[in-house]
Amino acid sequence: MSIQTPQQLLEQARLIHSSDAVVATIVRLSQEITDSLQDDCPVVVCVMGGGIVFAGQLLTQLNFPLEVDYVHASRYQNKTVGKTLIWQSLPKLDLTNRTVLLVDDILDEGITLLAIKEKCLELGAKNVLSAVLIEKKLPHSKPIAADFVGLEVPNYYVFGYGMDAYGWWRNLPAIYALA
Repeated sequence: MSIQTPQQLLEQARLIHSSDAVVATIVRLSQEITDSLQDDCPVVVCVMGGGIVFAGQLLTQLNFPLEVDYVHASRYQNKTVGKTLIWQSLPKLDLTNRTVLLVDDILDEGITLLAIKEKCLELGAKNVLSAVLIEKKLPHSKPIAADFVGLEVPNYYVFGYGMDAYGWWRNLPAIYALA
């Protein structure tokens, strides 16, 4: 597929989950997370940059005490295939004996999410849970399972709602797949 502009990429993409479906999913996840963590005063750690849109929407619906931090570890660097994990920023808050909730856009292969979970445990977290907006269905097992999963997508490269395609379209309110 030869894409010349971001607009052409979007025009050739296929809608996987509508904006309404994504919003309803975040409402459901917020209730599940509240039921599980409302008494823990967790540290909610946004996985940058893809997790920012999901985390921003989710945090406004979590009506219990929490602290917010972020981590930036990437394998994609605006490409569609992941390479070596690059740590750009670790959490700044003290995670010692804290419950941590990692909030990320997608559970794909699970390599990055597992590495971030292990790093949080190394930094002293007593418990690390994860919430992902999207889980990609793959024909093989993953090294980690998310504790809270929003929607599933088929094994396509997907973008929108925090996920990018060649660096573009993280800002879309729905989930699309490259054609």
